[in-house]
Order: sequence, then C-alpha cells, then structure tokens
Amino acid sequence: MDLTVTFLGTGASAPSARRSTAAVLVQRGGVKMLFDCGEGTQRQMQRSLGLTQVDEIFLTHFHADHVLGLPGLLKTYDLTDREAPLTVYGPPGLEELFAVFRPLIGRLGYGLELVELRAEDYAGHEEFEVEAFAVEHRSSRALGYALVEDERPGRFDPEAAKAAGVPEGPAFAALQRGEEVEGSSGTVAPEQVMGPDRPGRTIVVTGDTAPTPATVAAAADAELLIHEAAFMEEDAARAAETGHSTMRQAAGVAEAAHVKLLALVHISSRYHVGACLDEAREVFEPVVAPRDFDQIVLPLPERGEPQLVPNGACEPSGGMG
Repeated sequence: MDLTVTFLGTGASAPSARRSTAAVLVQRGGVKMLFDCGEGTQRQMQRSLGLTQVDEIFLTHFHADHVLGLPGLLKTYDLTDREAPLTVYGPPGLEELFAVFRPLIGRLGYGLELVELRAEDYAGHEEFEVEAFAVEHRSSRALGYALVEDERPGRFDPEAAKAAGVPEGPAFAALQRGEEVEGSSGTVAPEQVMGPDRPGRTIVVTGDTAPTPATVAAAADAELLIHEAAFMEEDAARAAETGHSTMRQAAGVAEAAHVKLLALVHISSRYHVGACLDEAREVFEPVVAPRDFDQIVLPLPERGEPQLVPNGACEPSGGMG
C-alpha cells in the first residue's frame, strides 16, 4: 500500500517567498488526508498536484496560520462541483471556528461533517487509524496526530504448507486468510505456515508544540516524525514562552522515540536552514527540513527506509494524482 507525504506549507507563522504556512498532505492508497490548512493551501495544491480532493482534514489547533486556508478551499470544492462528503476533525472549539467561517463559505453542495476530538480519540479507517494526542502550545486546545497502520499478517511459507500436505490453490489462500485447512496428516493451522505479524507504518504530525512526553510516546518507533522547530537553541527562552520547540528539542524527541526519520517544519525565516539542520544533527540523525512541494515516500518497513524526494509533488513521476 503506497504511503506518501507531500509538504504544501513548511513555513512559520508568516508565509515567505519560498515557504507557505502549515499544510501537510498524506495519501495512503486511495485515502487523502490534509493536516492543517494554512493560508494559500489551495494555491499550493494548484502549483503542484492540482486541486486535490481530500477526504479528511485534521486541524491541530486554530491559530490563523493553520486554518485560514479552509474557507477558500472548501468554497473552491463547491465551485468545482464536488459531490463527495468531507470530514473535518479538530480539537474542541471546531464548531465555534466554523460558526465564524460559515458566512465566508456559504452553502455547500456536498456534505461537510465536523468532528471534535480529544486526546486519545481516533478516526478509524480500514487498516489504519489516525489517533489524536495532547501537545503543549499556547492554546490548551491543541492536538497532534499519529497515523498508525494495523499490523499485517506474516509471510506465508509455501514450502512449509506443502510439507504439511496442503495442496496448492484455494487451501493456500485459506491459510493466508487465517483459516485452518486439512493436510495429509490432519488439520493445519495458519500459525504453522505463517511468519510473525509484521508491523505497519506510523506517521506523526505534531502541529505547534513544545517538546512533550506525549509526542515521544505517540512517535515510538515511527517511520516519520514531522515536528515543528520554530527556533534555534539561542532563542530557547522565546520558544518556551510561545509554546514552540527548538531544533535540538525536536531532535531530542526523535531520539527518545527512536524514529526512522525526522522532518523539521515551521522553521522561522530568520534562520538559515543549513544551520538549523546542523544543530538538530548534533542530537539525532537522519533529519531533513523539507521545502514546499517536497515529498517523503514511505515503503513498507521490510522494503526500505523513508526517502525524501525533493520537489516530488511537481515532478511528472511524483505526486498523488
């Protein structure tokens, strides 16, 4: 199952010439999920993948740089005759936010469902969940999200099945579905011919936050941690005051969680990105600072490590369709 992350907005609170405000698009198979929707998100889509018809939107909190793109995106979906329903998830206060937005959005020709989540709530899907966890930002109503895939069945050993006298064909398929079958010497159980369950993949999106134990727990052994890093260590006091993280602090969370790859976002334009990466790498590697339109492709764990694809959303071979 394909799993791809597209960075539509990697900048801090104010957009710059090269970095838009917060927006991360995750596609798992045919499901497209947008995490935060900063100002200009629909324009970022149009500059790269095209106007992507997302299925769900997850808001980490309600500061302007994370939500101001919503009215325009939702209205454009309506103007382009969207019919598929859309669900927006967010912390408590989501209904209040949309009470403010409704005069801007107007009547929509598709279904819009609002779901307020609290820490440890989740949005269930076939074969994966998106779990909410508490973060520490200036607003008490702030969440991070962990996309966690279900475990997958272990590898089927056809030679073991043959040795047990199981004929090839439907009986092989039944064993892989978890059913018992008859072999030449009696009943053959799936655990006799299947390897141990294989872990799924995990992607964690923190939104804006100071470093927290909850993030470490949510990101334990994750393939990818997308963590904000608004400040360098020289401005650690300012980070603490505003509920943000430094490069070293974000890297410390990644190190404690044993993630496979750390992606730093929300970096202030006052800093040189190379210096930011150098600071983070003193604590943890591998770490990247994606630019707008970069992608990270996450193969199944047994097939390799997550890979950054620079400008992948704009390349003919990249994108999500």
